[in-house]
Order: sequence, then C-alpha cells, then structure tokens
Amino acid sequence: MYLTREQVQQLPTFKLRVPFVGESHGIYHTQPLPGCPKIPASLQLRQYQRQAITNWFANHGRGMLKMATGSGKTITGLAIASELYKQIQLQVLLIVCPYRHLVTQWARECEKFNLQPVLAFENIRTWQSQLATQLYNIRAGTQPFLTIITTNSTLITPGFQSQIKYLPVKTLIIGDEAHNLGTPKLEESLPRNVGLRLGLSATPERYFDEIGTQSLFNYFGKVLQPEFTLKDAINQGALVHYLYYPILVELTEAESISYAKITQKIGRTLLYREKTGDDSVNFSNLEDNEDIKQLLMQRARLIGAAENKLHALRNIMQNRRDTTHTLFYCSDGSQEDAQRSSLQQLQAVARILGTEIGYKINTYTAHTSLTEREAIRRQFENGELQGLVAIRCLDEGMDIPAIQTAIILASSGNPRQFIQRRGRVLRPHPNKERATIFDMIVLPPDLERNTLEVEKNLLRKELRRFVEFADLADNAGEARMQLLDLQKRYGLLDI
Repeated sequence: MYLTREQVQQLPTFKLRVPFVGESHGIYHTQPLPGCPKIPASLQLRQYQRQAITNWFANHGRGMLKMATGSGKTITGLAIASELYKQIQLQVLLIVCPYRHLVTQWARECEKFNLQPVLAFENIRTWQSQLATQLYNIRAGTQPFLTIITTNSTLITPGFQSQIKYLPVKTLIIGDEAHNLGTPKLEESLPRNVGLRLGLSATPERYFDEIGTQSLFNYFGKVLQPEFTLKDAINQGALVHYLYYPILVELTEAESISYAKITQKIGRTLLYREKTGDDSVNFSNLEDNEDIKQLLMQRARLIGAAENKLHALRNIMQNRRDTTHTLFYCSDGSQEDAQRSSLQQLQAVARILGTEIGYKINTYTAHTSLTEREAIRRQFENGELQGLVAIRCLDEGMDIPAIQTAIILASSGNPRQFIQRRGRVLRPHPNKERATIFDMIVLPPDLERNTLEVEKNLLRKELRRFVEFADLADNAGEARMQLLDLQKRYGLLDI
C-alpha cells in the first residue's frame, strides 16, 4: 500500500524550524513535566549527529539515517523527538523495533531523556489497557506526552492496529533497524496518519528486495546526508580500532562437488537466458532472478556450514584458552534445512570449546528468553563466561560492548549481515583498546573453465567487502596478504 500524491498532500504538515544544534547537547531544554522529552544535560552530540538532525528537519520531518552500528542512532532519534516537543509540542513518540531485546534497550535510553515509555510487546494483557488509557488522555488534553515502544511482530497484530488509528497528528514514528520494515505485511501496517517519520539503519537497502527497499523510502523518505560509514565511526572514536585476520578455509571433497554442481546450474541458467535473448539477468543483478536467487542461497548454506571451519576453530582456540570476552558467530538458520545445519554447527562449536578446550561458554539463540539473555550478558561482562556462541540474534541491536574478540564462522553474502556482525564487535568499552576479528572465508574449489568465469563474477562483490574491511584494520597489510592468494586465483587483483 503506497500513498498517492493526493494522500501525501493531505497529511498533517508542520512548519518545522531547522534547529541550531550547538556544540554541547545543542538543543535548548527547560524543565518539562515527567514523561516529556528532555535532553540530558551531560549529552554531547557528535558533529555528524548534529548534521543529521539539521538535515531531517530541513527535509520536512522525513528521512532515513544511514549510520554505522554503534554510532548513536538511538540518541539521534531521541534528540529529534526532544526538538519536536520544543517546536510543535509533539504529543506521541512511537518506536518500532525488530526484536524484544531492543525494546528494553530503547526503554533504558528513553529514561535518560525523561521519558516513561509504554512497552507494548508480548502479552497484550500487560499493555493494551495502559496504552488505550494514555492515548485517550492525550486526545483529551490531560496528558502532555506519550512514548510507545513496540516490536515489528506486535505492530501487525489486530490489538495494536486497533490502537494506532487514534494516534494524534503530532506523532513521530521511529523505525529502528528500518530495513526489516520493508516486507509487504510490515510496510502495510505502518501508520499512514503519521506525517513525521524517521528510519534508522546502518544498511537501509534490503537484500534481494528492490521493491521492499523502495517501499521503505516511499514511507520514511530518502537517505539523508551525512551517511556515516564504519571508517567514519572509527576515525571519530565512535567505534574502536581492530585487528583483522582472514582465515581461508578449504571445502571437503564432497562439499566441493556439491559447490561445483550448484555453480554449474547458475552458469547454465545464465547461458540459457543469453541464448534466448533474455538480458534481464546479468552479473550485476543475479539476485533479482528467483531461480538464481534460490541457487545462491543454497550455495550460501553449504558455505556457512563448511566442515573445515570446525578444524580452523580448534587451531585458533588452542592458543587462546585463557582469553575472555569472545563471541562466536555460527551459520545463520533462517530456513528449515539451514536451521538444522546451523544448530548442528552451533552444537559442534559448543562441544569443541566447552568439552575439548575447556573454554567457559554459553549459547545464545532466538530461543533464549529475555531473562536468560540478561543473565548471560552479565556473566559475559564480568568474565564469568569466557565466550558466547550465537546464531543471528546478535546481528542487530544487541549491545554487548565488552566483546573484545569475534570469531566469525558464518560467511554470508548479505552485506547488511556482514556490516552488522563486524560492527557489533567494535563498540567502545572502558576495558577495550581495540578489537580482534577472525573471519572464516571459504575458498571456492577448482572449477572447469566456463564455470570459473561465473564464479569470478559471483566472487567479485563478496571479496570487495572483505578487502574493504581488511583495509580499515590496524594490520591492513597483513590482512590484505591473506586475501592475495584468493585474488590471484580468480584474477581479481584490481579489487
């Protein structure tokens, strides 16, 4: 569902003044009532945050902020809400997060801004009455401000949808990790009667989904400058420096045969389309074709669960038995077959670390309850646990800045996951001068001539990300040398 030009013109508009965001906290604040936005007196916004705020107001209260993991998107969003409260007496702030743990993290930050949020997620009986009462009070004029934090899964429920139609015109919606909101069901559930919109994401472009990406931009608005990259975040001290060690992993003989067969199928599909005059698929848009997309995903699952990664893990950890604060990323399990192999890998990693090496670890998956997560996080922070073995759920938003080392067994072609996983490890912490990342990269097997050309083009995009990450490391020269053999093998020295 998209807004027509006429519908857009009918949305409530406000004459927003571009704020002067000064050098300290930058936004004027008086003593507001309890629950109303107030900038913390100790807050010092960074220059790029101040510029992002300025540009969002200049864009008439719309836009996406493309900012690296750990660069302060949450603070920037709450500062915008505070300025809106000052300018137009903003009445409601609605924050939508992809995961439950992000609701509690946003709640902690909101409290620093004098806000008293309603946490609308999980059991409807715990929040529906409270939300209905406070929305009524807002419309009756007996309550000045309301903050609502919810999850994507709660957003689409009839119980929540029945409430948000009563949002007043002076409402700001913030979509956290907004790329997740591009699915048809979620995008259609976003409130159309809210004109002030802010999307936050390090990677707003959706993988394999141009339509979903465009629907996000249609709703939230364009990506605003300044885009704040990983390099910017490290240079400005928002993220720590790091050492990067690419670990090249060979496939087993059986895995190599399967890999070659899948790659041959991709090549045959491309050749067939070329012969039939179908130029809709080429190396620049392979993911747009459903047949090839499925083959690419099948191949990615094979790479993710490659058996020799476990041998590489043993070699790395033999000399790191006394280390702490280590995160182990296992293969993603988003589909049934992939989930089975991912859990097998997680169990194998846990067995190697816990039983063979004697490393004190716990596992962390989507099935770990919020209470358990918090207990595990505390044990990890204080060193009682040496390591966490995780699948996917640490990709977005989970804030454990004490992580000093990451061993990434999962090799994903998804640029969002690539950026999120590595950025997660670089969050500053008082006891962390810099981070260390071991990144397992599967070497493609030797392929016959025609298939080699297909592989070269498929590999180019993925290798470019590894090279960019190596170039930002403190040991850039050493890291690049590790990738040199792979570049030579496929004639990709120009990357």
